[in-house]
Amino acid sequence: MPKYRHQLPQLSGRLFLTDGGLETTLIFHDGIDLPYFASFDLLRTKLGPARIRAYYERYIAIAKRNGTGFVLEGATWRANPDWAEKLGYSCAELAVANRAAIDLMVGLRDAHESERTPIVISANIGPRGDGYRIEKAMTAIEAEDYHGWQVSIFRDTEADLVSAFTINYAEEGIGVARACRKAGIPSVISFTVETDGRLASGQTIRDAIEQTDRETGNAPVYYMLNCAHPAHFAGALRKGEAWTARLRGLRANASMRSHAELDAAPDLDIGDPTDLGRRYHALRREFGDFCVLGGCCGTDHHHVEQISLACVPVAA
Repeated sequence: MPKYRHQLPQLSGRLFLTDGGLETTLIFHDGIDLPYFASFDLLRTKLGPARIRAYYERYIAIAKRNGTGFVLEGATWRANPDWAEKLGYSCAELAVANRAAIDLMVGLRDAHESERTPIVISANIGPRGDGYRIEKAMTAIEAEDYHGWQVSIFRDTEADLVSAFTINYAEEGIGVARACRKAGIPSVISFTVETDGRLASGQTIRDAIEQTDRETGNAPVYYMLNCAHPAHFAGALRKGEAWTARLRGLRANASMRSHAELDAAPDLDIGDPTDLGRRYHALRREFGDFCVLGGCCGTDHHHVEQISLACVPVAA
C-alpha cells in the first residue's frame, strides 16, 4: 500500500531534499555507459541495483543529518515505450523494469525512513521525446494516452506520486496530469526552460502553469522547475502571483550553459556548488513556497549538501 499517496507530507511546507543528476553522475563520475540516458536499464544488470541504491543513499544521508524529509525519485525517467524500444525492451519487460525501480525505492525507504526524515516515493516520468527540443509535439489527448500506460503501472505500486520532469511544452504536462487524475495518483509537473526563461515552445512559465491548471482542473498537486540554472528562470518569477505559488520544487542544473551547449559538451560542467546553494537560498527567501530541493544535470551530492547548508536554516 502506498504510504503517503493520500497525504503528501511535503505539502505541509516542511523542507524536503531530493537527489541530483542521476544520469550525469552515473556517466561522468561512475564511468557507466548509459545509452539514451536510460538509468532504468541498469536494473537488469547484476550490479546495477546496488549502484543505484548507493547513489541515493549518499543523498538520504544528507537529509538525515539535516533533519529534512526526502523525496526518492525512481530511476524511470526514460522508462517509457519509445525510449525503451530503442533499447530492445518488450512492453512486458518495460513494465517489469518500472515496477522494479519502485520496489528499489521501497527498500531504501524501509531501511532509512524515520519520524525526523520522512521519505516520499515519486515515480519519475520523462518526456516522450528529447527534453531539450520539441521534435514532434503531442496534443494533450495524445500525451494522456501515451503516458497513461506508464502511469497505470505506477498506480499499482507503492509510489506515492508521479513526477513528470523536463517537460518543455504544456500539452505534454497536461496529458500526464490527466492520466494521473484518472488513475487516482497525485501528479507533479516539472517544466524546463531555455536561457530566456521560456519553455522550448516559447511559452512563459506562467502561461504553461496557468494553461495546465485550466485544462486539468488544477490536477497537479504542485509544479517544479528542473534542468535549467536559476540564472535562467529566476527573473521570470513574480512574487505574490498565484501561479508562482504553485511552484514548490527546484531541481536546477549546475551549469549556466544553454541546453544546446550542454548537449554538445564532451565534459561535465559542475558549476559552483556553493553559489548554487546561495541562489536556492535567495529563491526560498523571495518565494517561500519552494520546499522540495535537489539538482539536475551536473549536480551531485556535493551540490545538494551546499543547497541544504544554505536552505535548512531558512526552514528552521
